[in-house]
Amino acid sequence: MDHTPLRAALADVVAVLVTPFDADGEVAQDAFRALLRRLLDAGLRTLTPNGNTGEFYTLAPEERRLITTLTAAEAAGRAEVVAGVGYDVATAVADARHAAAVGARMVMVHQPPHPYASADGWVAYHRAVADAVPELGVVPYVRDPRLDGAYLAQLGDLCPNVVGVKYAVRDIGRFAAVARDAGLDRFVWVAGLAELYAPAYWAMGATGFTSGLVNVAPEVSLGMLRALRSGDYPAAMKAWEQIRPFEDMRAADQSADNVAVVKEALAALGLGRRDVRPPSRLLPGPLRQEIAGIVGGWSS
Repeated sequence: MDHTPLRAALADVVAVLVTPFDADGEVAQDAFRALLRRLLDAGLRTLTPNGNTGEFYTLAPEERRLITTLTAAEAAGRAEVVAGVGYDVATAVADARHAAAVGARMVMVHQPPHPYASADGWVAYHRAVADAVPELGVVPYVRDPRLDGAYLAQLGDLCPNVVGVKYAVRDIGRFAAVARDAGLDRFVWVAGLAELYAPAYWAMGATGFTSGLVNVAPEVSLGMLRALRSGDYPAAMKAWEQIRPFEDMRAADQSADNVAVVKEALAALGLGRRDVRPPSRLLPGPLRQEIAGIVGGWSS
């Protein structure tokens, strides 16, 4: 199987989509389609439904599958879909097979939520998913700083359809070591901490980055990508400075308001409702005003 197109799609801005809700708390399908069309028209070519920015852990199984189906339908012929899957192995496999059935060509595997995770068990979990969908590219989502590059290399040996790694550990040196121990060219390394970490991760070998901000301001994220691809770090850092206040708000208090900030920005632009599901919260008035000021500056 030729993984070249999949690898190219990961070496890009990987848009992690929000999940809009309507006034009754249900998935707002029309609003979601409009969001997808806006991103596609802006030039985004890699979309992740059911990521953390999409409130993955609050979605029922039928909602996750609906979101994947809608994304694949809108993206057909225009973008690659990297559908988020996770929970227990059986659920992850079922969602991955559904993603393949509706047209996605990759899955992003959320870090297994287990209090007693071992590195060997991590490999076994991802191998079970990858072996179940050999026709799909598989992208582990690494958030555990204890995971050594040797285990990623082992997974790659066992599962040739593991094509990339979304690495989201706030330690640049650790990323550099893990990527080189696993194989810098063996996988596509995606900076999983979005724009604030993208320039530093890029310097250490990443060739793509995830983004929740892109739901709000796709041109800002794509501008950073162009700067990084051309090696223009002053321009990339200019974008970084523009983005920083917004991303700092998302990262505050261990990212407690990560999704709420993005949805508030969309609401400020008239692009969606601000509703989030518990354990996220609606933002207080002063934060709403601050966000409106930030995004207003981007659109001026």
